[in-house]
Amino acid sequence: MNVSLTAGTARAANDSELAERVRMFPDARIVVLGDVILDRYVAGHAPRLSPEAPIPVLRPTDRHTTLGGAANVALNIATLGGQATLIGVVGDDEAGAEVFSLVVAAKGITGALVTAHSRPTTVKTRFMAGAHQLLRLDEETTEPLDTKSAMAVLEQLEKTLDSADVVIFSDYAKGVLCDPVLGGALARTEAHRITVIADPKRYDFAAYRGVTVLTPNEHEVRLATRIDAEDDENADRAGRVALDATGGEAVLVTRSAKGLTLVRRGLTPLHLPTRAREVADVSGAGDTLVAALAVAMGAGASLPDAAALANLTAGISVGKQGTATVSRDELLDALRLETLVATDRKVATAEEAAARVAAWRARRLRIGFANGCFDLIHPGHVRLLTEARAACDRLIVALNTDASVKRLKGPTRPVQNESSRATVMASLAPVDLVTLFDEDTPLELIRLLRPDVLVKGADYTVDQVVGGDLVQGWGGRVLLVDLQEGHSTTGTIRRMAAPRSVA
Repeated sequence: MNVSLTAGTARAANDSELAERVRMFPDARIVVLGDVILDRYVAGHAPRLSPEAPIPVLRPTDRHTTLGGAANVALNIATLGGQATLIGVVGDDEAGAEVFSLVVAAKGITGALVTAHSRPTTVKTRFMAGAHQLLRLDEETTEPLDTKSAMAVLEQLEKTLDSADVVIFSDYAKGVLCDPVLGGALARTEAHRITVIADPKRYDFAAYRGVTVLTPNEHEVRLATRIDAEDDENADRAGRVALDATGGEAVLVTRSAKGLTLVRRGLTPLHLPTRAREVADVSGAGDTLVAALAVAMGAGASLPDAAALANLTAGISVGKQGTATVSRDELLDALRLETLVATDRKVATAEEAAARVAAWRARRLRIGFANGCFDLIHPGHVRLLTEARAACDRLIVALNTDASVKRLKGPTRPVQNESSRATVMASLAPVDLVTLFDEDTPLELIRLLRPDVLVKGADYTVDQVVGGDLVQGWGGRVLLVDLQEGHSTTGTIRRMAAPRSVA
């Protein structure tokens, strides 16, 4: 199955819509091919220095192991609710047996591991004193796979491709994705028209030619392209050089605290700021991001929406100590929290609104504009706002101030003050920005914000819509939305005030 990179890209999804996509994660079937690592942790406290050398003496209080490398990517997929098939190589040793046990115990992972008798299982042992890492011990070989093991890996891959939505190449430069395996895997995925995401370690990105999406970090893209991706402009430049090297559809440059840059062929770059609230440990954050990207795409998300979900998931991950996974429920909770926080951010002054519109327009987003008193929200309002948002990328709702409402509706209105009306309006999913105007009409606000789509109810005609001639004059359009009969604020208030008969 080839995942569409363009479906759903007409406009950016808000957090409520992203949450709906997260709920579809269990439908995603992802194959992970790459370097399997066993991560060991020896934790304790270091109360003194050694008399033999200026090094701390660790007294261990805890030992545990977890899946690392490509296996950690698979674990992240499973924790997010997706279905993962893990293809990799372990040695015929105690660590290999431990990897097998951990894979069997992990719900949502199907193991397709190859045992190579000629090489050890890759093991990383971290010695920890509290939150501080004292030492890491790496037991590994980085030699390319022998021919027999390479063929066995490709045979395992071939078995999975008919049912896969996305394949991930998780390259840790430990020898599994050697030339025969990488070339053979690319040929097979291309024949099956499968979406491929590659997390690279080679500095020659041409080796990954044929992958759909490449996900280098800032360090990797700098070494491969000789362009420092420190700022947005250079991240875009580096991403485009990498894109030319792979011949793929997109490059997603991960830039740590600076967020992500998504470069797509023929499209404006998308720069996503980091959504991390706090940083405790960045270990495994790249695995988490790639896993979330693949699961979101496998669940049908467009590439920009999948990148947004991956960005948020990685932000949650770095707030945890050690190599950590993120659950689907954690991601949904974060989206709900962001929605609540965003409600406050949605309410802006006219000047703030103009600044946000300028930023949106720089990303070539289509701006919609609706206005009214919106005193008591009813189904007719919801329908109007929903259809308005479907016609644009960002929807601004301009509310009459209390003084303006009184002039238009009389001294008994509004029922709710402007602060309450703005808060309710900002909480609605179709609405991206709320601002207020004190005049009888929003004409000056329309001149300031220059929307592409001006929305009113169909009880107006186009020539009656305030600002309609302006919007059409700069190439926009007026959208008239059919109203639902029986729903109006005035009618609701009248019914509430009418005396009720007592039986």
